[in-house]
Amino acid sequence: MPSVDARPVAEGGAGWDARPLLAADRGGFVDRHGLWSQEQYAAAGQLRRVIDELGIELVRFSFADQHGVLHGKTLTRAAVADALRSGVSAPSSLLLKDSSGRSAFPVFQAEVGVGGPGFAGAGDVVLVPDPTTFRVLPWAANTGWLLCDLRFPDGSPVPFCTRSLLRAQLDGLAADGYDLTVGVELEFHVYRAAEAGLAADRVGAPGAPGRAPRVRPLSTGAQLLHEEGLDRVDEVVQFLSRGLNRLDLPLRSVELEFGANQLEITLRAGDARRAADEVLLTRTAIRQLCRRHGYHATFMSRPAGASTASTGWHLHQSLRSRATGAAAFDPGPGEALMSPVAGQYLAGLLAHARGAAAFTTPTVNGYKRYLPYSLAPDRVVWGADNKGAMVRVVGGGSDTGARLENRSGEPAANPYLYIAAQVISGRDGLRRRLDPGPPVEDPYAADAPRLPRSLGEAVDELTADGVFADAFGARVVDWYAHLKRDEFARYLAHVSDWEQREYFDLF
Repeated sequence: MPSVDARPVAEGGAGWDARPLLAADRGGFVDRHGLWSQEQYAAAGQLRRVIDELGIELVRFSFADQHGVLHGKTLTRAAVADALRSGVSAPSSLLLKDSSGRSAFPVFQAEVGVGGPGFAGAGDVVLVPDPTTFRVLPWAANTGWLLCDLRFPDGSPVPFCTRSLLRAQLDGLAADGYDLTVGVELEFHVYRAAEAGLAADRVGAPGAPGRAPRVRPLSTGAQLLHEEGLDRVDEVVQFLSRGLNRLDLPLRSVELEFGANQLEITLRAGDARRAADEVLLTRTAIRQLCRRHGYHATFMSRPAGASTASTGWHLHQSLRSRATGAAAFDPGPGEALMSPVAGQYLAGLLAHARGAAAFTTPTVNGYKRYLPYSLAPDRVVWGADNKGAMVRVVGGGSDTGARLENRSGEPAANPYLYIAAQVISGRDGLRRRLDPGPPVEDPYAADAPRLPRSLGEAVDELTADGVFADAFGARVVDWYAHLKRDEFARYLAHVSDWEQREYFDLF
């Protein structure tokens, strides 16, 4: 009698098959709903071998929420096989919270208000692990790390899974004949921690976070790329470099920026799907590595005291032809700076910049970065290698190739939504063959639309620009706008220290 697990190599006429042979490993949630590719099945087999060989005892199963923050569960080694087979459950209400952890929707009412079923009663969603993202954490003993996508218990997609939203937009771009390459420049602040533990006033509640941690300066600032300045923070450079490289993240450089306590890392350019995962993992890794070494890292764009320089996330973008692999943005004979394809894609970025701002700059704080003469843009313009413009065109005719650098994003942005918003905007430019017009030479004096001056204004622009609802679906845009309006309303209702100083004694 043949084994119950035996099967022909070419079963079903599809050639080799990486799905598990053992009957006990088949038929679970992932298998029933066809949620993994052959590559993912093969990676799952390798993952289990690595766990055995390295003695991994804990694995973190994590997903990115709407704010680009990781949530999930840590499972024991014994539970990993079942989790790979059937996923991990988590409350759906995690997708309905603002940045403070406060539910912005009535999750215990029959009608939650998200335009469809699946969220009433804070019922569960399923975290479906992607085995190709597995990593071993270098700073936590015997611990692995996996990113997950989201499904409902019936196997249907969760519409607010931001990782899946990006994948859908990149699939659409592929159908147009292009793949997107992304390069990342990510700025952040690092401080020395000034308190060892949690004080009572640091404990908060949803909608009312506790006091921010007390910190001390790390660097003096005002000296861009100063070698001795970077040497003075070499301890931070060393443990970040070791940690990110051991995590198999494509670290390219660590740089000292202009502002006090301000650093920048760059990642090697690569496929947009992978790049989004890498940004998410890099930010989380930097914060956890710094915390374990007595430092505090933040990707908040303009923390208190950062008056000389805010932090940004400069997103480099270029297309390549799926048919030939050729760079689609490089200028041809007689063309200056970039190809017509690049010009049309650029024009799309400009046409939808005000609506896309809710994704590129999704926090109240990020809009305090849009200041003139600050190395951050304040209006919707493009320039030829001009760092004051919102989009900078660089690289034409060089070894790296022509690319567009969008300088409007903040480092706290959800990487999946930031990149997806660029794809949606650029594709519309290609579809309509838009013209970006001439470059500007004085970007802070140009007669051009201003970038939104607040999160509230950006959300209004998002809902008024139909290209995002057409691409994501109106349900997604309404959900995201509701969350961000709730966040902005809490901000407006708060009595700030500025108001207290300005009015309390005067009137």
